[in-house]
Amino acid sequence: MSQKILAINSGSSSLKFKLYELSEQTVLASGHVDRIGQRNSTFTFEIHGQKTIQAEKMDDHLAAIQAVVNGLLTSHVIEHKSEIIAVGHRISHGGRFYTHPVKVDAAVKAKIKELSVLSPLHNPVNLAGIEAFEKILPEAAEVATFDTSFHYTIPPKAYMYGLPYNYFKDHDIRRYGFHGPSHEYIVLKARELFGTQQTRRMITCHLGNGASLCAALDGKSVNSSMGFTPLAGLLMGTRSGDIDPEIIPFIEERFHMSSEDVRKMLNQDSGLLGLSGLSNDVRDLNQAAKAGNQRAQLALDVYVHQIQQYIGAYTTDLNGLDMLVFTAGVGEHSAMIRQAVCAQLTFLGVKLDDEKNRADALRIDAPNSRVKVAVIPTDEEAIIARDIKQVLGIK
Repeated sequence: MSQKILAINSGSSSLKFKLYELSEQTVLASGHVDRIGQRNSTFTFEIHGQKTIQAEKMDDHLAAIQAVVNGLLTSHVIEHKSEIIAVGHRISHGGRFYTHPVKVDAAVKAKIKELSVLSPLHNPVNLAGIEAFEKILPEAAEVATFDTSFHYTIPPKAYMYGLPYNYFKDHDIRRYGFHGPSHEYIVLKARELFGTQQTRRMITCHLGNGASLCAALDGKSVNSSMGFTPLAGLLMGTRSGDIDPEIIPFIEERFHMSSEDVRKMLNQDSGLLGLSGLSNDVRDLNQAAKAGNQRAQLALDVYVHQIQQYIGAYTTDLNGLDMLVFTAGVGEHSAMIRQAVCAQLTFLGVKLDDEKNRADALRIDAPNSRVKVAVIPTDEEAIIARDIKQVLGIK
């Protein structure tokens, strides 16, 4: 009976997984559950190049995890659950406590729960996933890979906030950055594909239901659009992104809302959904905008504008730009968003090849573009699998 490891990547409304053969680290099965908690959730399962997609209502991440395990068993990728010796989990917020992946124990679970206040859309579902696997696969070791770890190379000038210093010194209030496994994978893959000299100054755009940009210099993160929590930075599917801090007490006082009510509103009822009043999904908004829905078009315009602003700012951090990379659900599949973003970057010398962009090609820049532009599918699970082997000392 061969040993296997399972990489689990829970997003705010999705769950991705890959099952690896341990000895060769080949992918045996993979898949994802999309639109968790919505009426039109789907379960995609791929094995031996054969992909099946089925509509299956998933009320929460626990239901999605159970569907994954059932899929592995019924497809006979595994004959018994004991074949899976370790499960790796992507955890949103590690605070100052975790700069590297760790084996999960009671203390780690307690910290993940404690840090849930800083990542309310993610840490709770990440923890629920750990606890679900403790029941489903009680003999398997569990490893945590933290979203924040890759960004610990950000310098103080970029991670400090303009608050009294004791809030940082005594309470660790600072920019942390998130989507670390995705940005790390993209940086490593781009350097592998295009060489280290052509990728010295790189901006990676992780655009999904959650969205963030990372400025990377010589393979290391030097800035991230997300901050103390994953709420900061870009407008996202349901998250507000950056706002004037005075808006929060204004809303609390004017509408008699508690801090918890405001937190929920900013995380779950804002962003593309809040602006459009229609959907948190770029695909839905693009279709509605084409049909003349002005609020859908407004939401898309704000989204694109904010991405452009961060690219401009991060080009300053890097003192120039060699490569711009789009990844994640929107970044990989929305030619419309990529074209709209790059349309205002001609001052940097960015020029797209429209045909390649529509085809989601690896390189989508025109021959006369001064900046290389790429579309690289992210593989956070590969980072998680690497971390499992590293933490458990598996060669």
